Amino acid sequence: MSRILVSRLVPSGICINLFGTLWTRDNSWIDRYVVNHELIHTAQQKELLFVPFYVLYILEWLFRMLQYRNFQKAYFNISFEREAYMNGNNLHYLTSRRHYAWLKYLTK
Repeated sequence: MSRILVSRLVPSGICINLFGTLWTRDNSWIDRYVVNHELIHTAQQKELLFVPFYVLYILEWLFRMLQYRNFQKAYFNISFEREAYMNGNNLHYLTSRRHYAWLKYLTK
């Protein structure tokens, strides 16, 4: 289970995963599926040694912004997010997840 920290600095209704720690304004809405989604991000971060994950995440988001010209569409089409959203409801996903599984979501 990830550590969840509550902070007024985080916008309402979102959860930010920084180096395996979840940050949110209000944790009342965070359930096991949200935690699982974020644990998938933690696995992605670990296999990329954290900092490269954030660099690739931002670069892909910029590419998707150019591609879709829509913030929400760009966000939901980032390969890291696609993997996490596609598997967030499968609470056993991380036990069978292959390393670098997010790569297959780059082109889907």
